[in-house]
Amino acid sequence: MATVGEIESFLKEFKEKLEFWGVIFRSDREKNYATLKELELSVIQVKGELGRLAVSDYCDGPITERLYNGACMWVFGRTVRAREIYIKITMGHPGNEVLCISFHFPVTPMKYPYKN
Repeated sequence: MATVGEIESFLKEFKEKLEFWGVIFRSDREKNYATLKELELSVIQVKGELGRLAVSDYCDGPITERLYNGACMWVFGRTVRAREIYIKITMGHPGNEVLCISFHFPVTPMKYPYKN
């Protein structure tokens, strides 16, 4: 589990890169696509949700990433349109967009170690 300082540092860097480079959203993953469709969200709106992530939304990470040969993954959860959303993100490759691997309804209960 990451410390509050580590999460704050990651989120600051993530949000700066998100704002400058943008996001690659894995809409080809069925769970992600189905969630966006059900909640009537656009990728632009997902980018906004990512930009609002806070330490209290933290669930897990950093987790070693093996599929995309990139930076470690971090897991967060947010309530969007009254539904809990599982969010898995990475910083992506240097000089490129951040990567949103997961943005879907959780499959298992989520734990928030820093939520009051």
